[in-house]
Amino acid sequence: MKLFAKWLLSAIALLAVASLYSGVQVASFGSALVAALIIGLFNVFLRPLLIVLTLPVTLVTVGLFLFVINALLFWAAANMLEGFHVQGFGAALLGSIIYSAFGLVIDSALERLFP
Repeated sequence: MKLFAKWLLSAIALLAVASLYSGVQVASFGSALVAALIIGLFNVFLRPLLIVLTLPVTLVTVGLFLFVINALLFWAAANMLEGFHVQGFGAALLGSIIYSAFGLVIDSALERLFP
C-alpha cells in the first residue's frame, strides 16, 4: 500500500513540477504515472551504479555531482516517454531538484502514515 501511495504521490509531484516550472511539461496524469514509474525504476537500478562509477568525481565535487546524476536520469526518462518532456539539461537539473524536494516531503509524510 505504501509503494502504491508513493507512486501516486510522485506522479502528482511531477504534475506539480510541470505547473511550477515551464521547462518541464507533462501531458496528462497518465503520462505522469508512467514517468514517475520510470524515474523510480531508474533511481532503484541505474542510480546506484552511476554513483559507484562516478565516485571519484563525486568526491572531488563534494557530492555536487549527484545533482548531475539526478538530472541525467530525469532527462533520460523524459527522452523515453511521449507525454513527458524536459527542454534541456538545465531544465532537467532544476526540475529534478524540485521533484526531489517533493519526494522528500512525500517520504516524510508516508513514514508518518505507514510507520
